Amino acid sequence: MSSLTEIARTLVSNKRGILAADESIGTMSKRLESVGVEPTEENRRLYRELLLTTPELSESISGAILADETFRQVLSDGTTFPAALAGIGVLAGIKVDTGAKPLAGAPGETVTEGLDGLRERLDEYVAMGASFTKWRAVYSIGDGLPTDRTKRANAHALARYAGLCQEAGLVPIVEPEVVMDGDHSLEQCRQVTRAVLQSVFEELSLMEVQLDGIVLKPNMVVAGDGCPDKPTASEVARATVETLSETVPPAVPGIAFLSGGQDPQEATDNLAAMKELAPLPWELTYSFGRALVGPALETWRGSGDQWGAAQDALSERAVANAAVR
Repeated sequence: MSSLTEIARTLVSNKRGILAADESIGTMSKRLESVGVEPTEENRRLYRELLLTTPELSESISGAILADETFRQVLSDGTTFPAALAGIGVLAGIKVDTGAKPLAGAPGETVTEGLDGLRERLDEYVAMGASFTKWRAVYSIGDGLPTDRTKRANAHALARYAGLCQEAGLVPIVEPEVVMDGDHSLEQCRQVTRAVLQSVFEELSLMEVQLDGIVLKPNMVVAGDGCPDKPTASEVARATVETLSETVPPAVPGIAFLSGGQDPQEATDNLAAMKELAPLPWELTYSFGRALVGPALETWRGSGDQWGAAQDALSERAVANAAVR
């Protein structure tokens, strides 16, 4: 068994990124419906098979995050998804939170749940072939938001989750996402992201989480999607790297950015601009969902005739991100 540090470094090294294919049943069903595909269990399985059997995927992808449903399914040839990934040299990961729920006393804000029974679930996932996990906390920017209550509640949950994962021998991906919904400015996002990350690393320290055995998956510092003043890739890169430099200890092996609803090319351009600011104490890579697989879904649309073209679309986005220097 590889050490936590070895697994974490594998996930973020050699220019490869992490494929986020861990949408909940509800979210994945909506995405299938958006392209005219019936949202059945079989179609969800088939879509994930399309993604994970893309030729030469391991050249650009180090790990794939799956949902519980997918982790228990098999490919058309009977191979389990974790085993199929292991066969091509890609680490299998699993989303272990149970979603963001309303936080008591904090109208409009959420706390991510899933700690109850987590230790036992982790043991099961290890036996099924998992190497790493993911837990997402969500923060909105608004009038007085996020509150200190929300920042502390989510940071505490993230830290407890990370500790349990490391106890089980799994690398935790720690994902505090400041969402881009709204009309906030780049500077507002920077201030909130800084405060959120400070809170998260305070809790990780209190829980004595091994920092060289985690991967951080934060948002990029961007303006809200309703902000009229759109920053350039260079501005996003500088604001993001400066914020991380103020909050993320050098012991963390790597940072795998989420795309957060950005246009696929925009997310790639922002990542490229960040890498131009090297040297940095951590590896920088990506853990994209929609920005990586969106073009594949749009191409496939449930048609067997478009299987190869859809895989080409995924490969094109993965290679484009891996090529970022």
